[in-house]
Amino acid sequence: MSSSTIVTSRLIVSPLVPDDADEMFEVLDDERMHEFTGGRPRTLAELRSRYRRLAVSHATEDSELWFNWVVRVSGANRSVGVMQATVAADGSTADVAWEIGVPFQGQGFASESAAAVVQWLIDQGVPVIRAFVHPDHVASERVATHAGLNPTLDRVDGEVVWSRRAG
Repeated sequence: MSSSTIVTSRLIVSPLVPDDADEMFEVLDDERMHEFTGGRPRTLAELRSRYRRLAVSHATEDSELWFNWVVRVSGANRSVGVMQATVAADGSTADVAWEIGVPFQGQGFASESAAAVVQWLIDQGVPVIRAFVHPDHVASERVATHAGLNPTLDRVDGEVVWSRRAG
């Protein structure tokens, strides 16, 4: 399984490369992005270091595969956020996550890119796709629903596990 560019009606979801850090810093450098996840925005140096690690496409222990994409509006070629998928080494599950910059939220970019990534994972043969959503994060619940995920009774670190089985 290797990362590829995913194209939707409005978006180009392209594999993240280390050079994306400079552009993405402007998109993600907002305290409000951490309301439900905690933490703080990364410095540019931290983001560059993180993107160098993420661009490798696999965890150091080879227990999972990492897929990371930059979400851009097609035509404008403007970055609005990132998508992530962590796939178990045996391909049995994938955990997805999304981050859309505050100025671009509420425009359906997260829903559109999340649905496209979930479909890409299904097309790659991943049978179970999950997302972990803070129980008070209504917008992320909408994104998960749009991507075909359903809430379960399971919780991980206080977040609701949303899941979809292919087929």
